[in-house]
Amino acid sequence: MGRLDGKVALVSGGGGGLGAAISRLFAAEGARVVVGDVRDAAGAEVASAIGASGGHARFVHLDVTSERDWRDAVAAAVSGHGRLDVLVNNAGIWRGGRVEETSVEHWDAVNDVNSKGVFLGTRAAIPAMRAGGGGSIVNVSSISGIVGNPRTSAYAASKGAIRVFTKATAIQYAPDGIRANSIHPGPIDTDLLAQVVESLEIEEFAPAPLGRVGKAEDVAFGALYLASDESSFVTGSELVIDGGATAE
Repeated sequence: MGRLDGKVALVSGGGGGLGAAISRLFAAEGARVVVGDVRDAAGAEVASAIGASGGHARFVHLDVTSERDWRDAVAAAVSGHGRLDVLVNNAGIWRGGRVEETSVEHWDAVNDVNSKGVFLGTRAAIPAMRAGGGGSIVNVSSISGIVGNPRTSAYAASKGAIRVFTKATAIQYAPDGIRANSIHPGPIDTDLLAQVVESLEIEEFAPAPLGRVGKAEDVAFGALYLASDESSFVTGSELVIDGGATAE
């Protein structure tokens, strides 16, 4: 038996990186996965690959800054599978820049996707989860949402907002059986990290105390735990997956 047998999960930003790894692992563990992404070809490819490997997945177009897209994505999960048990708010973007180097447009763009997107997704999912007797919301934040970041301001602010918004969601909807937790990855070997490295004009990130950068699967297994019934007494918590980087 899979750890998510019988559950229906919606994953934003599921077309690549962490979202793709989470979608694949959830499907392998028995979930029916709705892969949401603004990148139609990439998202459809992930869903198709899951199906080809024997899992259950479908793709929906999802711009996380759009209330309509969120309504449609949740409706697709409910109409297709009868319920929504798990929401992974994973979609996000990174922009560098110290405070004085950050324009209003830059600030708004990052926070629209990273923090407003989490709010809109959570708000859209709650009624469906309540109707099904509960659920699990997993919000992908960052270690930049816990400790200061010398390389970026808007990104750190957006990820910090996710951290506290998750706690607010957890205490507000605990009576409905809806749990909410945040994941805080350190540097993870994805296309997003490659963009960061290129933007900062550095060769690579120094490895964490464990001696390497993380893999997308490292984060996916954390999301799996929080999505599963194994974490039924866990809500409002932060799961740091950074190889020890914030322990130094």
